[in-house]
Formats: sequence, structure tokens, C-alpha cells
Amino acid sequence: VWQKLELFQHTGTFKPRGSMLVMKSLSPEQLQRGIVAVSAGNHGMAVAYAAKALQSHAKVVMPATANPARIEACRTMGAEVVLLPDIAAAFAMAAELEQKEGRHFVHPFEGELTALGNATLGLEFLRQVGQLDALFVAIGGGGLAAGVACAVKQLQPRCRVFGVEPAGADSMHRSFAADSPQRIEKVETIADSLGAPMAMPYSFAMCRRFVDELVKVTDDELCRAMALLFADGKLAVEPAGAASTAAMLQLRDRLEGQRIGLIVCGSNVDPDTFARCLQRGRAGIV
Repeated sequence: VWQKLELFQHTGTFKPRGSMLVMKSLSPEQLQRGIVAVSAGNHGMAVAYAAKALQSHAKVVMPATANPARIEACRTMGAEVVLLPDIAAAFAMAAELEQKEGRHFVHPFEGELTALGNATLGLEFLRQVGQLDALFVAIGGGGLAAGVACAVKQLQPRCRVFGVEPAGADSMHRSFAADSPQRIEKVETIADSLGAPMAMPYSFAMCRRFVDELVKVTDDELCRAMALLFADGKLAVEPAGAASTAAMLQLRDRLEGQRIGLIVCGSNVDPDTFARCLQRGRAGIV
């Protein structure tokens, strides 16, 4: 098993890859007008980081239910945070700020440049580890899986790409079944970073073309994977960061003897939440 440790990336997740590439495509005038983003935390932190690096300014619209540690991290990185009741209201406010203030909207997962930035992760991983038989990548909105799967299937067509969703946020499963982007009524998972309420056309089309199979994991499976990664690998990951490991464990009988790649996508979890997840998952470690 080979792990791509994106928890050690800038801001603690893979997210700056896409955000930075999108923002580097903007003109000096656009950067001067600033950036707006919608996020429950990780994307907001990445946009704040990229805006500071490119001498721009970010406004991050977040649901009031977002983890307080992530809200504070966005502010620490220089972003102005706007809190609203829910994610729908956050998207509406972002659209308003885009119109009124001329800010450029950086989407949390949709778009060609976002996927291209995330594809660098797949390219790097294969250069580092060589031939893989299977690779597991988490799916929230699908931007990470879209980019990684696109790179992997072009470089190693025989490598089987598994996209992993929480059972309580399965918009891509529903979209594959309907053969079109779908929205879910409610997000119910501890993996808040994977809680996108809908799939969107570009990332859905990329996943539909390049992802071989989808896997659902439960919150209990995520907690067991978090506990295993901490006990065995000394890695403190957020629930989303354990999704690839949870899916691999679910399918381990099919994978015996194969070279497996796992993308450990992030680590932004506060100590209290991490401790609760470890306690919940520890009983499942064999």
C-alpha cells in the first residue's frame, strides 16, 4: 500500500492545487478586485492561502455550522469570513459579492482548471510509486477525483480507480445511477469535507469517464480507518482523509496481492472531534 500524504500539503489538504491554478490564471486587475469562495473550511483555507501568496484578498462565505477551528484558520490566513445560516445561503451571498464587488468566484470543486490542478496530484503519485493496480480517492463534489482519475487513467490505463463517498453524502452515486448530475436532500456524515450537496456537470462528466467504480463508506468505517491510520501510521487525519483507507479495508479481499494507492486528502480536524472519532473507531482495529 502506497499513500499520497496530502495532509502535509499547504493548509493541510490537497485544495491549494486547484485554487492556486485557478487564481494564477487571473489578470492583475482581477486579483486586485479580490476573490470570493464558498466553503465549510478546507477550500476557504486554500483560497485564503492562495490569495495571500498572489497579493489578492479573499472573502470566504461559510455556513455558521462550520468547524470553529476552520473558520479561525481562514481568518488567520488573511481572509474575511462571512457567516450565513446554511450552504445555500452561502452560495447566494457569494453570487451577490461577485456582482457587487467584482470579485472572482473560485468554485470549491467544479471547473477545468480546478481539475487540472488536482491532476498534478495523480501525476506526482504515479511518478513516485510506479505501477499501481488500484487507486482510491475521496469524492465530495468530485473535483479531486475528476483530476486524479483523468491523470491516472491516461498514464496507467490498467489501474482501477475507486471513488469513495460517505454513505450520508452520496451525490456522485446518485448521479452515476441517473447518468446526470444530481442533488441530495440532506448531508449526514461526519466527513464534512465530503458533504457537497450536489454534483456538477464538468466534474461529474470527468468522474463518469475516468472513475471505474464507486464505493460508499459509513461513518463507523471512517472512524475505524482514522484510528488505524493514527495507530499504525501515526497520522492524524480528518474523516475525509480516512475515506480512501476505509474503502480499501472494505474491499481488501478483492485486493490481495495488488499494489494499492491511497490518497490521504486532508487533516483539518480539531482535537476534540479527532478524539471522539478515535474513541468511536478504536474498537474496530484488529
